[in-house]
Amino acid sequence: GHTIGDELLLAVGARLRQCLREGDTLARLGGDEFAVLLPTLVSRSDVDHICRKVIQVLSKPVYIKGHEIYISVSIGACVAPEDGDLIDGLIRQAEIAMYQAKSQGRSRLQFWESGMQAPYSERMTIESDLRRALARNEFVLFYQPQVDTATGEVRGFEALLRWWHPQRGLLTPVDFVAVAEESGVIVPIGDWVLRQAATQMAEWQKAGLPPVRLSVNISARQLESPDFVEGVLRAVQVYSLDGNLLELEITESLLMQDFEANAIKLGRLSASGIRLAIDDFGTGYCSFKYLARFPIHTLKIDQSFVQDLDREENISIVNAMVAMGRGMNLNVIAEGVETEAQRARLEQMQCHEVQGYYYSSPLSGQEATALLGEHVRGFAKAGNLAAS
Repeated sequence: GHTIGDELLLAVGARLRQCLREGDTLARLGGDEFAVLLPTLVSRSDVDHICRKVIQVLSKPVYIKGHEIYISVSIGACVAPEDGDLIDGLIRQAEIAMYQAKSQGRSRLQFWESGMQAPYSERMTIESDLRRALARNEFVLFYQPQVDTATGEVRGFEALLRWWHPQRGLLTPVDFVAVAEESGVIVPIGDWVLRQAATQMAEWQKAGLPPVRLSVNISARQLESPDFVEGVLRAVQVYSLDGNLLELEITESLLMQDFEANAIKLGRLSASGIRLAIDDFGTGYCSFKYLARFPIHTLKIDQSFVQDLDREENISIVNAMVAMGRGMNLNVIAEGVETEAQRARLEQMQCHEVQGYYYSSPLSGQEATALLGEHVRGFAKAGNLAAS
């Protein structure tokens, strides 16, 4: 909760002070950002040395109230007078360099360079718009059906985030999620997605529609958040949901970023009945040995393999993925299915479900509700439900 978050910030501040000299200045700028003033240093190599020490110290886990928390730090640095001599300008340049460091991965250091200004301005515009978008309710969820490969029955939906930008129109995550992730805005956005998905599930339940899974994508920042598990469990409780119908999708590479901590968090969610799926399976580096350590229910085969199912090499790879998933009693879903030939090949492989434009583009909440109703009516005479 907020208490753990506050204590984590205090712990980070204490570790930062350990890395500094007498006479250095440490200040918190807001959120999870800190500024450090290092006077009397002779060269950039001196700055580099201190920054590397900070990265090393902050890479060690923090223990708060029984929680083992891993963090990473991105550092932007500038040097006076080479980069300027006005404090406001230097802070802005260090901030620009910090965002550049974030874009390069975890635990990076980047010194200010003059060419960083233009892309930063665009990034700041997007970040500012993102923060306003939450307050103005500009986000919306669409729902893409996940369909039984053999029967065509709707088994679930994946909730997909879209942004109705007032100037740029309907945007997909590829247009903004990197900035949201880097800035931390992805955490409140992710909370909104979870609440909105829970609201939709409750509406389907109230309307008497058959229960179907609803999958929600989880970002790295969300998974790292101390509030993550409690937030998910709270949504299930508040909306009186069946946890078995909520599925959280986490990419293969994300699972491995902090293996032990993620295994504990996901274990708590699974113990509460919530389903877990590995998204984009086959694109990361999760070995079968580690895969078995996570309480996974579903494997989602990445669309890059499905789109080339006419190649013998990909046929063998996908066939092996399906066989492995079935052998582990996991539900296997193939993403990006666009043709009957792909669907037929996947049915032949005994892939449980498929998702893609062959069946349906992402639907609005109203369209998804209508689809469920149509399937119920269409299959009722035969004694079946299209959604189950």
